[in-house]
Amino acid sequence: MAQYKLVRCRINGRDTETMVDVRASLTDLLRNDFSLTSVKKGCEVGECGACAVLIDGECFNSCIYLAVWADGKEIRTLESLLGPGGELSDIQQAFVDEAAIQCGFCTPGVLMTATEILESGKLYTDEELRKLLSGHLCRCTGYQNILRAVKKTMYQRLGLPLPGAAEASAIS
Repeated sequence: MAQYKLVRCRINGRDTETMVDVRASLTDLLRNDFSLTSVKKGCEVGECGACAVLIDGECFNSCIYLAVWADGKEIRTLESLLGPGGELSDIQQAFVDEAAIQCGFCTPGVLMTATEILESGKLYTDEELRKLLSGHLCRCTGYQNILRAVKKTMYQRLGLPLPGAAEASAIS
């Protein structure tokens, strides 16, 4: 017999409450109850990162996070990154500019991890960025374009010149 619990949380800036089966994952809650289809069902065991969302500012694989644990939390999905007029955020635009999107299945989860990285306000090395992004499986890219998009946005947000950018523009 299924048990249900009332879950109150803030999803993409909106206060919500819904009854959930205590066995349901956060992925199921977001997709089925709120039609947030950017949260992808990939491996469903926390290995691929396609379902990554921000919970109180920290990235989690929502497939292994029970929906009842979201009670009282602030949840952000890819949909939260769009501007008020539907414009892309700086990291989304960087993914477009750097051709970091192939089929798009893994992209929402990678973008949420990138958002956590960027919102830290820290300057990371390439090695650190690779490690921070390593929780995502992408079968379409070599990850270089993703790394370049995150790095470019990180430097822009920190108001720093992108290493090598001066040399590249001097050659052009």
